[in-house]
Amino acid sequence: MNAIVVPMRITTPASQEIRVERIFDAPRERVWRAWTDPAQVAQWWGRGRKTIVERLEVERGGHWRIVVHGKNGIEGFEGRYREVTPPERFVRTFEWDGMPGHVVVDTVILEDLGDGRTKLISLALFHTTEERDGMLHSGMEEGLTDSYAALDRLLAKSG
Repeated sequence: MNAIVVPMRITTPASQEIRVERIFDAPRERVWRAWTDPAQVAQWWGRGRKTIVERLEVERGGHWRIVVHGKNGIEGFEGRYREVTPPERFVRTFEWDGMPGHVVVDTVILEDLGDGRTKLISLALFHTTEERDGMLHSGMEEGLTDSYAALDRLLAKSG
């Protein structure tokens, strides 16, 4: 049986932004839990690699930190939540240990499509166009495709 590939749309609506759109075959509340429950995040965020959710304080001012063990060592990602509106959206900072000081503001919106599906819209705001372009050329699309496929699998079995 072949897996169904769900299209993901990546655009650059402004010189310092990346917009990602993707539809998940699950209700918004279930997608929200997959993004905010540490046990679930650990199952899909690291694309099949050992993933440790060290902190996931989903509240305004809350700290999040995720560590992924890969073939090239350990990679850490972290930030702070600026806004949390369950189950609709959150805004958080995003920083990779490999590039300290390069902070992205990431807004994740979960839109209920009314038919048991959820549209995810992610808006990433960078300090400069060069930082945005660096992310676009970093393997981001492949990483998101793999992570969202893992999220699809998690949502299918948690239904």
